[in-house]
Amino acid sequence: MNFEYFISRRIRSKKGVSFSRPIIKVSIAGISLGLTVMLISVAILQGFQKQVRDKVAGFGAHIQVTAFDSNNSFEPSPIHLQDVSIEEIAGIPGVAGVHPFCLKAGIIKTEEEIHGVVLKGVESTYDWSFFSEKLVSGHLPDLSTDAPSGDVLISSRIARLLGFAPGDDLRMYFIIDNTARGRKFRISGIYDTGLGEFDEMYVFGDSRHIQRLNQWDSSMVSGVEVRLKYFSDIEKVSDQIYNTVSYKLNTQTIKQLYPQIFDWIEIQDINVFIILVLMALVSGITVISTLLILILEHTRDIGLLKALGAETGSIRKIFIYATGYIAGYGLLWGNVAALGLIYLQYKTGFIPLPEESYFVSSVPVTIGLPEILIINIATLAVCVLMMLIPSLVIRFIVPVKALRFE
Repeated sequence: MNFEYFISRRIRSKKGVSFSRPIIKVSIAGISLGLTVMLISVAILQGFQKQVRDKVAGFGAHIQVTAFDSNNSFEPSPIHLQDVSIEEIAGIPGVAGVHPFCLKAGIIKTEEEIHGVVLKGVESTYDWSFFSEKLVSGHLPDLSTDAPSGDVLISSRIARLLGFAPGDDLRMYFIIDNTARGRKFRISGIYDTGLGEFDEMYVFGDSRHIQRLNQWDSSMVSGVEVRLKYFSDIEKVSDQIYNTVSYKLNTQTIKQLYPQIFDWIEIQDINVFIILVLMALVSGITVISTLLILILEHTRDIGLLKALGAETGSIRKIFIYATGYIAGYGLLWGNVAALGLIYLQYKTGFIPLPEESYFVSSVPVTIGLPEILIINIATLAVCVLMMLIPSLVIRFIVPVKALRFE
């Protein structure tokens, strides 16, 4: 054991009355609090982004292939499936599923209320995994029948507004050639995603109804949805799909389809970055204060060591080791507190949120090992760099004056 480390242990474990002991405890608490805030901030940001991304993708998948026109209505121009090459798209690395869909704007009318909706027609092979998690009552539509199925899935918002329950019949009206045409459906189930803008709009049913209303054949659809295994692949896969489909078709990601949502999410990155910088600075300033106090308290000891022939660099190491231990102890407790709270929130969701405003019912949290390591290493690096500033004071301490210091 080198003598710098040995003496640093004696300094930080000094018994009896010491002015620096309560300061050291406050420093450990300050570093712990700073790291806790940083880890929780990143966990909330990543959890929130993932929840909102997954919900938006649940309605429209990650990528949509539609007609290449300027039609921005809820009824895009039809495309032919032979122009899409579904099998080729499904073979692209990162693609989890490819599903045709049809859209038709309509009106649900009851004796007392009228509500505008968009009927989204899908096929029997549609991936219902997202809506099976969001199902609050009833069951998912059965689209495996030979004839067009009358089952539809509506949201809890529409159900509350119009007074519907699973098993009820509803009549939906569509405008065809300036004439209202009605269709009778049966509500198989009710879902609730928390995305009010989407929940109030979409009703899910059999695409064959829309094809008949529009007089399309079975190869004509409004578009094709492409679900991905990883959201991070969205730009790369979108470019590959664009180069695969016909020149008459357009490829759009959900970030392009719903820019207002994803722009809002990206703003949160800036807020969290500011928090991280501020907390790192707080931790660094805490380390500076602690090291200065230790140096002032041990001024006579520094003078004695210099008188005995110790080099300034060795004395600096003594106090850097002592302060480094304090910083490390603070990081340890910060990790314990942050990861404990994150785990508790992940399992119980004890901190609620108004779902109408934030799209989630409780604070979402998720964080991976790389993020934890990066934040810890960055915080430790800031603390170490900050230690170098006050340690320079040691070189200006004169042994004769220091030994007289009280």
